[in-house]
Amino acid sequence: MARLEYRLYQEGGEFPLLYYYDRMGREESALRFACDYFVKEGVVYEKTSCAVEDSCYVIYVKQANDERTMPWGSPRTNGLHGLTLELREYKKFGADYRLVHTFVLPDSLEAMLYLQANYLYAEGKEWYKTSVEIDEDRETFVYYAVESDPYQ
Repeated sequence: MARLEYRLYQEGGEFPLLYYYDRMGREESALRFACDYFVKEGVVYEKTSCAVEDSCYVIYVKQANDERTMPWGSPRTNGLHGLTLELREYKKFGADYRLVHTFVLPDSLEAMLYLQANYLYAEGKEWYKTSVEIDEDRETFVYYAVESDPYQ
């Protein structure tokens, strides 16, 4: 198991440590590398880059001043065990993002496939990914997407 660090990206080469996780598995580190955003303690961070160092994985982030946390609460899984991934409808100027579907995924590999996918299917429709995030405050991954235009 390696260490995962979130470092604040700043111009000028200073990258202060924000958060760290000792003994984090490669699978969870890879899931976090796949995310565009990171939510923790009510703050939304945008990923700028990732690095692999000796015995340490690093995700560089900056505060996403144009983003805000949402008051949705933890996802409901109806007693199912696994990783949760919410599919939410992205609206450019929306005040809220409608929950389309909550996926309960059995393991990290399945979650990685969903996070990396350009398209997911729910409600009998195809959804195109705009971004993904890990929301630690709510303990879930969020896949933001727009409905695909079937006539494109």
